[in-house]
Amino acid sequence: MKRLLPNGLASFISSDLAIDLGTANTLIYVRKKGIVLDEPSVVAIKENFSGNSRRHILAVGLEAKKMLGRTPGTIKAIRPMKEGVIANYSITEDMLKYFIRRVQDNRWFFSPRIIICVPCGSTQVERRAIRESAINAGAREAYLIEEPVAVAIGANLPVAEPTGSMVVDIGGGTTEIGVLSLGSMVYSNSLRVAGDSFDTSIIEFVKRRHGALVGEATAERIKKSIGAAWSESEHQELEVKGRDIAEGMSRSLIITSNEVFEAINPHIEEIIRAIRAGLEKTPPELSGDIGERGIVIAGGGALIRDIDRRVMEDTGLPVVLAEDPLTCVVRGCGRALEEVDLLSDVFAADY
Repeated sequence: MKRLLPNGLASFISSDLAIDLGTANTLIYVRKKGIVLDEPSVVAIKENFSGNSRRHILAVGLEAKKMLGRTPGTIKAIRPMKEGVIANYSITEDMLKYFIRRVQDNRWFFSPRIIICVPCGSTQVERRAIRESAINAGAREAYLIEEPVAVAIGANLPVAEPTGSMVVDIGGGTTEIGVLSLGSMVYSNSLRVAGDSFDTSIIEFVKRRHGALVGEATAERIKKSIGAAWSESEHQELEVKGRDIAEGMSRSLIITSNEVFEAINPHIEEIIRAIRAGLEKTPPELSGDIGERGIVIAGGGALIRDIDRRVMEDTGLPVVLAEDPLTCVVRGCGRALEEVDLLSDVFAADY
């Protein structure tokens, strides 16, 4: 593979980037600066602006997320990424252009080279779409790295050594499971079950149990505030507002952590079954290494209360939460950017 980071003028006046293009959030790491952007992967647009068919972008990121569920008919708040891959190609390009220009500052003389994380289960077509979207958004060159590899690097695991490491990244759209050794994945699995699935289940549970409707933002707040992955977690309660299905009026609801556990537990069980399947398919020598080092959990799902205790109880193995789980992927991607000569073998094929 040719060198990712060039010598000479271009590398001096352009800032190469590492991007975690997630379903829920987009994070950007700038070479030699660190993480400079962490924004929701949301774009607010207005259709038929000024009486024509052109699309007008009203907001991107945090400002656009505030509009979710609150927009009139002429305005749409769109999440262009779904289950870790591009669901809306043109909107993803617009979002990337906006974010890249924000972090480039006055160094927009040369287009940056970019590394982007992709789900390990993404297809060649999906990987090509992400790469081309980055190129069209202004990248000079774009390289891909699979998310479990980025997690392992970000968690400072010895990915280049002949020892086994297991990582579980519970993101917004997918849960990535990988066993790594000698810089490559021995086993990988990508589940389309993650944070968004938890939110949807909470919405459906509140509808069934309380006869009320809550929006995505409220479901996410419930999950983050009192969500629990273990049946023996400390009991907590949260008051939220919803719309009564029968009367159509707003009313207050008391949601308990036990109810949230009941809502999301089927998804937690699915993730644990996938972890067990990965362990069963891991060579015995590497399994021994994992038994000593433990399973590393990252992503927003790692912040659900007692997720580590639940996985430890169900697998019988030690479990470690990655330091700052939300940024683990982009930090690993950024380290690959900074140490490309040492970590060049970790980049994924996109075609």
